[in-house]
Amino acid sequence: MAFSLRSFKRKSRKSKTALRRFMTRLEKKPPRLLDQMTAEIEKDVWNEVSCLSCANCCRSMTPTYTNTDMKRISSHFGMTVDEFKTKWLYKERGTGDWMNRKRPCQFLNLVDNKCSIYAIRPSDCAGFPHLPKRKMVDYMHVHKQNVEFCPATHTMIEKLMLRVTLDRNGLKK
Repeated sequence: MAFSLRSFKRKSRKSKTALRRFMTRLEKKPPRLLDQMTAEIEKDVWNEVSCLSCANCCRSMTPTYTNTDMKRISSHFGMTVDEFKTKWLYKERGTGDWMNRKRPCQFLNLVDNKCSIYAIRPSDCAGFPHLPKRKMVDYMHVHKQNVEFCPATHTMIEKLMLRVTLDRNGLKK
């Protein structure tokens, strides 16, 4: 079945609260072998989800640019870091983070969902959706945000919820 961003957004709106509550419970009382479960589930997720069919992260979110990212990308364009910032970024109040001025991302090709700077993209983009992090509970706050925007995160948390429920009830996956 072909991916539909509209269908995903509808599904996400309906389930995000329950999934976030589940993640809060996991944070407070993580099951044994949570990280192992997550690693196993992640493999299944990538068999079901293709980033190129979606690109919702690039359409609706912005990465945080590190100084290293800005130096690397501005150099690629033959610009100074200050010229790069002025053209494409803004500094977020409160955090001081450098973010894209607009959405969708200026580097996203809206026809094929490919990144025009993929090889030198920001580290935040390279790590997204941050599923295989070392400790699941350490990144739960990130997953709570991403579950609404990323089909891979959403699918992983759904599968994890099912797995944890089955395990707690003494059933196998």
